[in-house]
Amino acid sequence: MSGTAAREALEGAQTAIAAAGCETPRLDAEILLAHVLGVSREQLVTDTSLRVQGPAVRAYQNAVRRRAVEREPVAYITGRRAFRNLELAVDRRALVPRPETELLVEAGLSLPPGAAVLDVCTGSGAVALALKQERDDLEVWGSDISEPALDLARENGARLGIEVRWLHADLLDGIPDDFDAVLANPPYVADSERPSLAPEIVRHEPAGALFAGPEGLAVIAPLARGLGARERVATAAIEVGEGQAETVSRLLRDAGFGATSFLVDLGGIKRVVIGRKGRG
Repeated sequence: MSGTAAREALEGAQTAIAAAGCETPRLDAEILLAHVLGVSREQLVTDTSLRVQGPAVRAYQNAVRRRAVEREPVAYITGRRAFRNLELAVDRRALVPRPETELLVEAGLSLPPGAAVLDVCTGSGAVALALKQERDDLEVWGSDISEPALDLARENGARLGIEVRWLHADLLDGIPDDFDAVLANPPYVADSERPSLAPEIVRHEPAGALFAGPEGLAVIAPLARGLGARERVATAAIEVGEGQAETVSRLLRDAGFGATSFLVDLGGIKRVVIGRKGRG
């Protein structure tokens, strides 16, 4: 029998990925091999007859090299990422959607029926598409300053058959006051944190979607001011970095959002700040 048993291929890949300092070497090795073989991760465990042979040998070696040597994110190698109930296409045009960003969708799920929602800094379209998929009654739009990211979002919407409208805009500039709620996952990483970030992030993900000045607030602060000037916007939800929640809460209160609250991620971090005006 030609080729290598899947179990043996996994062990070799796990060793290489672990030696590179990646945090989840077994998971990474399994996802990459399942992708190369076109099977599920469960099949890798249950089907002892699976072998890596023919073109799959070179393909798996290349995938493992990209992960271990180049430290490329697994999602960019496979070209997809799960986000809530969706499987999104992902590439370097936008950030890899994170589990904590699902909290923005949670914030949107509590909106009243028929509300008009804008997802600012939509990137791959993850939040806008997931919200529309789970709350079809909402009128959902997504915007981004990056045309390449918007192209990716449009592609995801078309492939998934989810009706979201897309706008090219720098935050709220040029966007009409037609929305009841604004959700945002803006850049919020302080420039000084760059040396401490994983190579996967610094080498491969778009810097413009990550870094936001010395305190990480160079985008959030003007966004909060802009939201305050929008009479119709009654609810705002903004994803923030560790330690930023209280400051962003104050920015939203100063902008006229009288009530603020937080959604906490699995790491115990106040990850999403929600501001509400008195009428909603």
